[in-house]
Amino acid sequence: MSPSFVTLLIILFLALIVLSMSFVTIRQGNVGVITVFGKYRRILLPGLNFKIPFIEQMYAQISTQNRSVELEFQAVTVDQANVYFKAMLLYSVLDQQEETIKNVAFKFVDDRNLMQALIRTVEGSIRAFVATKRQADVLVLRRDIVEHVKEQLDQILESWGYHLQDLQLNDITFDDVIMKSMSQVVASNNLKAAAENEGQALLITKTKGAEAEGNAIKIAAEAERQAAQLRGQGIALFREEVAKGMSVAAKEMQDANMDTSVILFTMWTEAIKHFSENSKGNVIFLDGSTDNMQRTMKEMMALDKLHVDKTKAK
Repeated sequence: MSPSFVTLLIILFLALIVLSMSFVTIRQGNVGVITVFGKYRRILLPGLNFKIPFIEQMYAQISTQNRSVELEFQAVTVDQANVYFKAMLLYSVLDQQEETIKNVAFKFVDDRNLMQALIRTVEGSIRAFVATKRQADVLVLRRDIVEHVKEQLDQILESWGYHLQDLQLNDITFDDVIMKSMSQVVASNNLKAAAENEGQALLITKTKGAEAEGNAIKIAAEAERQAAQLRGQGIALFREEVAKGMSVAAKEMQDANMDTSVILFTMWTEAIKHFSENSKGNVIFLDGSTDNMQRTMKEMMALDKLHVDKTKAK
């Protein structure tokens, strides 16, 4: 093998090495950061990129995908109650602009320091908010806590090149003693509400019953009034028809030159017959003296004459 051929092989080998060092592949969802002698130079987008070998160095590949981290920490309320939080933090790189990527690449030494700062910042923000609230109010302020943290962290994270996508407070608990007392309060409130509902239902039932009874009494009274009115009208009609019949009979008897007293005597006997047939008693006491019978006859004749006079007047 001649020296010239060996030299050619060495040159080709070095050329291949230089060529392989001149291209770099950036994965999808990542952005490459190039430095020259330790100083930032430019960024590389996903795909196959060219760089100057031995001069430009790949400093890091920054992921622009969403990242999540779970948090567990404790806070103290204004009334000295311990609150335990379990949360999930979702964040990502703000965008792929050059200034943003520079902040992400060079603000922190490594991802561990970034994560430590992010977690402590979130915990501190929540602790500061909870410290101004009472233990009884914390559970209903879940949304307010999240909004407070986002408001506090947005500017800080943007200065680091990141954006807070979401913060979920998955679990909020207290010491066992407080949890037990809260359960007792809830149970007593439920019993109180049940008693109040039962009382309201009983009151409504009694009120409706009283209204129904009152309406029934009104209906019965109205029915009785109408019945009494109809009975009175029936009696009046009966008396009117009896009077008419007596007038006709008396006139016919006068025309026939007969004594009209016979009519009264007949009515008297018919009345006694009716008493005996329809009375529930066993004995009927009648004054059968001549004077009493004559007095009764005179009263009945007077009533008959009064009716006849009213008929003639009409």
